[in-house]
Amino acid sequence: MNVSRRTLCALALSALPIAALGGCAGQGAPASGSTGSGNPRAASTSTANGTLRAGVRADVIGFGYLNETTDNYYGLEIDIVNDLAERMGIDDVEFVTVTPDDRKEMLLAGTIDLVAACYSIAETRLENFDFSPAYYEDAVIAVVQNSSRITSIDDMRGRTFGTMSGSNAAPLLSQKLYDIGFSSGVVEQANDDNSDVSFDTWHLLQFPSYEELSDALEVGTVDAMVLDGAIAHTYMDDKRTIIEGFEVAEQSYGIATQKGSDLSDSVSATLQDMLDDGTIAALVDKWD
Repeated sequence: MNVSRRTLCALALSALPIAALGGCAGQGAPASGSTGSGNPRAASTSTANGTLRAGVRADVIGFGYLNETTDNYYGLEIDIVNDLAERMGIDDVEFVTVTPDDRKEMLLAGTIDLVAACYSIAETRLENFDFSPAYYEDAVIAVVQNSSRITSIDDMRGRTFGTMSGSNAAPLLSQKLYDIGFSSGVVEQANDDNSDVSFDTWHLLQFPSYEELSDALEVGTVDAMVLDGAIAHTYMDDKRTIIEGFEVAEQSYGIATQKGSDLSDSVSATLQDMLDDGTIAALVDKWD
């Protein structure tokens, strides 16, 4: 799609899904779900074979990380799904690696039953999926190399930001820079997949993985990488710092299920139980 010369809003509403924060569910508050009958915590017909297929991350330490030697997943979202399944009476959990680029399609196609993969609740996503109550609050931040001497967002004028394709970091960043008067939001030039976009006062590059995004920051291909704080921890070291006083957006992570599915109510009700009895808080403390 060619978005050359279009405004920020056009970009945000195109292939880059922008998260509307007003549509995010707060911690402990039920999110959108289907309306069903009977016991809302009972396993749905989609898990009648006793297996829950959960889409999770394999590359985010503390949330979803795959040890390729043992073939075991570890992290907050792994523990949440395991506890969730046990409470719902599901015998087995099959963890399936997803990425920001493929998780939407895999859930829509029914390849997986749910997504618990640092997936923020947003209005655009609520159009396609049901979400559980939020289990984790996060913020989108900007990380730079200390050697760059970038200390404020004003130092990024005329420079290059990097994000991961498929995440909502790019449209959220575009909106933020427009809101603070950093940019007029006008797109000067863009390639077909929006992986290389030039705005009036800044440049955007998008990468297929967080590892490649981190490498791009290290070698200077980008001057700042923009990503969820929870994910940034995996790639932080003593040579990097967060731009102080600049938070792109707040985000709330929830578990996504197919819109109107039998599983939606049971997942939301069970996750709410886990919030109410302190299980989620204990797991967050464990992995923070």
